[in-house]
Amino acid sequence: MTEAIEAISTEAGNVFELDPKYLFRWEEPQQAYILLYPEGLVKLNETGAAILQLCDGKHTTEEIIAELNEKYTTDVRGGVNKFLEVSYAKGWIRAKS
Repeated sequence: MTEAIEAISTEAGNVFELDPKYLFRWEEPQQAYILLYPEGLVKLNETGAAILQLCDGKHTTEEIIAELNEKYTTDVRGGVNKFLEVSYAKGWIRAKS
């Protein structure tokens, strides 16, 4: 199962979008972006929020990596791929068909 998740998230041309069960938004009291869902919420760090903002059904995995490489002036490929793998496994994002 892990190999399938890894393969789907690390393909350069894959496009992801937030699963409709989740609401992604800035939460002022938390001073952070959160993922809100019926059972609770997930507080995201800056990098996680930046990745999810680009999971908009338009950006490919490669475009997400390129944009964040520019923003953070460092190689983020490994971190982005890992975050996408985890997000996909948890059901936060889905591959857009």
